[in-house]
Amino acid sequence: MLLPLLFFALLLLFPAPLCFSLNQDGLALLALKAAIAQDPTRALDSWSESDSTPCHWSGIHCIRNRVTSLYLPNRNLTGYMPSELGLLNSLTRLSLASNNFSKPIPANLFNATNLVYLDLAHNSFCGPIPDRIKTLKNLTHLDLSSNLLNGSLPEFLLDLRALTGTLNLSFNQFSGQIPEMYGHFPVMVSLDLRNNNLSGEIPQVGSLLNQGPTAFSGNPGLCGFPLQSPCPEPENPKVHANPEVEDGPQNPKNTNFGYSGDVKDRGRNGSVVVSVISGVSVVVGVVSVSVWLFRRKRRAREGKMGKEEKTNDAVLVTDEEEGQKGKFFIIDEGFSLELEDLLRASAYVVGKSKNGIMYKVVVGRGSGMGAPTVVAVRRLTEGDATWRFKDFESEVEAIARVQHPNIVRLKAFYYANDEKLLISDFIRNGSLYAALHGFGLNRLLPGTSKVTKNETIVTSGTGSRISAISNVYLAPEARIYGSKFTQKCDVYSFGIVLLEILTGRLPDAGPENDGKGLESLVRKAFRERRPLSEVIDPALVKEIHAKRQVLATFHIALNCTELDPEFRPRMRTVSESLDRVKLQ
Repeated sequence: MLLPLLFFALLLLFPAPLCFSLNQDGLALLALKAAIAQDPTRALDSWSESDSTPCHWSGIHCIRNRVTSLYLPNRNLTGYMPSELGLLNSLTRLSLASNNFSKPIPANLFNATNLVYLDLAHNSFCGPIPDRIKTLKNLTHLDLSSNLLNGSLPEFLLDLRALTGTLNLSFNQFSGQIPEMYGHFPVMVSLDLRNNNLSGEIPQVGSLLNQGPTAFSGNPGLCGFPLQSPCPEPENPKVHANPEVEDGPQNPKNTNFGYSGDVKDRGRNGSVVVSVISGVSVVVGVVSVSVWLFRRKRRAREGKMGKEEKTNDAVLVTDEEEGQKGKFFIIDEGFSLELEDLLRASAYVVGKSKNGIMYKVVVGRGSGMGAPTVVAVRRLTEGDATWRFKDFESEVEAIARVQHPNIVRLKAFYYANDEKLLISDFIRNGSLYAALHGFGLNRLLPGTSKVTKNETIVTSGTGSRISAISNVYLAPEARIYGSKFTQKCDVYSFGIVLLEILTGRLPDAGPENDGKGLESLVRKAFRERRPLSEVIDPALVKEIHAKRQVLATFHIALNCTELDPEFRPRMRTVSESLDRVKLQ
């Protein structure tokens, strides 16, 4: 440490004629060169005290003759970081990743308060993170992964108010609990705490609820959602105000989406769709696909009661082998990601239901390889049903025959005995449910929330609040265990969604629906010839010119939700009726 300090002092006190014109930025950089013990790639050979400016040196970028970027990753440099780098007060980007720097990170480094991007990953820096880092009010990206940093996770990182990109503290030696305050990081921050010595329960607050299992894996002492390890029951268990875990799996089966097979073992057959709501037509696909999958589970349960006793033994052996090693199938020929890319990526929970958990997965963020790739990964929950590989593959191929511009095609899927994943494009505009019941400006106004106290809600990756799927979408005849699912069940579900769009109300029986289900409330209003303004979404009241279309759509929805399935129209008839409404 004394050598670069002495060198820097001598340059200031007794400047030689050749280096007299080198500015302060250049002198600070020469202190870094003096702290380097080994430079096998000769990356710093161009750094000379005889130059008048450092702006043409390797790894240096300047604006108006001031150093704004110091970029020297993957150069195998061995040494330490001198505190003189803090004198680079115009520096906005610093990357010394993948070198052999050691010793603590100097606190004076953070005198360079204009830093926006700081990457010191894959070195051997040790000690705690200096608290002076909180002075970096413009910092958006911080990667300190794969070092020897220790101590507790500092809460002062919350003072980095501009942080919106990466916060990567993985593969270090941090210990203790995850601060509850970390839930205050914006949901767009890619948080990575993998492979430390962290312990305790993962706080179920704020943006921490949106992190996938990969953000916390490799910490044997951590427990709670979204990890596989449940927390031990306390002697006096607390009552949690957030009931989100009631409707989703509290204990997902594996921290890395459950992969246990050969990444290179992938197929090229079939295609799959995952429906994303962006209008009435998409809802048709959503209802059909969801009920289709649910119907398949029901058939599997029936199979347990003896309907598949004659299954060929050879097929069973093949399915068992496929399930044990796991198979990853690429559906879209243009999809270039491997399963291992998905497992290393940052994952955020954007929704949960009885059918599983939906993750937003960001691949390549902070890698310097261009814009990251964002996909949606649905992790299916089988319940007490068992999907055989051939059956699962057949269902995927059958669903793939559904073609519609507003239905998203699946990119890939993964099958193993204990894990089934569907990978598709990620649609950023959220769901129809979020738009109707809390995805807009009405969330900012007091007293306008439409979420009831009895409703199960989770926080989505877009910051909206999303209700979990409940039985209100199921046709009455489908709510009886052992009943058969038919197309008329799909029609009923679609009718409920259509009523949600028209009324802007929740579909369940809550205070805002006078304790009645939405279908009953609307049907009673029409039977009693109540004013349309009592049931229509206030946002549609102004559409006076569209009154005929609105009334016609109400009648279509009521026909779809008839209690007797024989009186419900076929889905083709519903589609044709809606087309006629558009032409009115």
